[in-house]
Amino acid sequence: MSKEFPGYRGKALQLLKKEKAEIGDIIHIKKDKEVYEGVLIPRSEYGDDKHIVIKLKSGYNIGVEITHATQIKKIGVGAKPAFTPPPLPKQKPDLPKVAIVSTGGTIASRVDYRTGGVRPALTASDLYSVVPELSEIATIDAKIIFSLFSENITPKHWTKTAKVTAKHIENGVAGVVVAHGTDTMGYTAAALSFALQNLPVPVIMVGSQRSADRPSSDAATNLIGAVRAAANAPFAEVAVAMHETVSDKTIIFHRGTKVRKCHTSRRDTFKSINTTPLARMKNGQIEMLIKNYRKRSSSQKLILKPNFNEKAALVKFYPGLNPNIIEWYVNEGYRGIILEGTGLGHVGKYCFSTIRNAIENNVIVAMTSQCIWGRLGMNVYDQGRDLLAIGVVPLEDMLPETALVKLMWVLGQTKDIAEAKSLLTTNVANEISPRTQAEETA
Repeated sequence: MSKEFPGYRGKALQLLKKEKAEIGDIIHIKKDKEVYEGVLIPRSEYGDDKHIVIKLKSGYNIGVEITHATQIKKIGVGAKPAFTPPPLPKQKPDLPKVAIVSTGGTIASRVDYRTGGVRPALTASDLYSVVPELSEIATIDAKIIFSLFSENITPKHWTKTAKVTAKHIENGVAGVVVAHGTDTMGYTAAALSFALQNLPVPVIMVGSQRSADRPSSDAATNLIGAVRAAANAPFAEVAVAMHETVSDKTIIFHRGTKVRKCHTSRRDTFKSINTTPLARMKNGQIEMLIKNYRKRSSSQKLILKPNFNEKAALVKFYPGLNPNIIEWYVNEGYRGIILEGTGLGHVGKYCFSTIRNAIENNVIVAMTSQCIWGRLGMNVYDQGRDLLAIGVVPLEDMLPETALVKLMWVLGQTKDIAEAKSLLTTNVANEISPRTQAEETA
């Protein structure tokens, strides 16, 4: 495969070289009775060798299959494809100061023609420069700490993100925006909710389902909503800011411990589970949706508790689960296991002995439910009561992901088993709803 012609090989590459056409040139393709003209662009290296890809004047990309009758002619020299962000807009010092911390993800990505996918490419400053509307909302201090897709983020990155965020808050910003990939944003949102306590200002996590160079991108709208909330929202909590619906009309703010990504590609993928979202932004105005929230206050002093212990596991129960999986975690020195049980909080009886063994070996075993809505009720059936008698800790309506993150955080705070269990069941960051709302069980 040629570096000068990324993604091209075989017959397609031979035709391009013969015509001395380069990436960025304007080419004329005639095939049978069809004629196409456009800019020659790179293509995925994982594609076949039978197509040439051009960008039409309409802005759409098409692939033209090469046959024995295909004719190619170079008709113009074009600019090579590249992204150059516009200069930073002039900042207004009288506006609130907001820090944007970038960890990567689709919101900080562009199309990679080498693979046909998207890759982390934009720095946090680029995010600001390509959304000039931000200059009317806040003065921005933008930095990149990672350039990672969210599946590559680990608890060590949570710790680093929490420390960087805390530093910005200590320096007096009105709020912090954390740009993050959507796939594991719920985990990081929960982690920051536990690590950053007694917040004086909002910490808003934001992502996008579609990269910024796509016409249907939600990146700019989400980022504007996040910055506006960081600068002016009345709440001081960790929240996730994303589209409320598939349209661009409203941005919704979810609590960091009660949010889940529910769709692979929809722009309104994030939903608040077993609770009402914190707030909504419409026409630039932020409306609080609940009364019980932590209020912004410069008099509050942030408490930073950024340590996580990765020796915690999430085990999803399913019919036929091999109980030796639980035993493996015990033998590997894990200190806690979150069970994602069925219904009201059950697992098969054939798992009981390994669960009992884990607890006898000072491993915390706690229960959550696979169900999206509702809460545990382990006293309803004998199976649940038996698990409680063994020593399994029920976690009410806590999301399994949040429970795992919290267990890692708890184990990072104490080595005492009794204290860890007590902290695990204490409502630290609204991860446990006091009651299940009737409309959420329908």
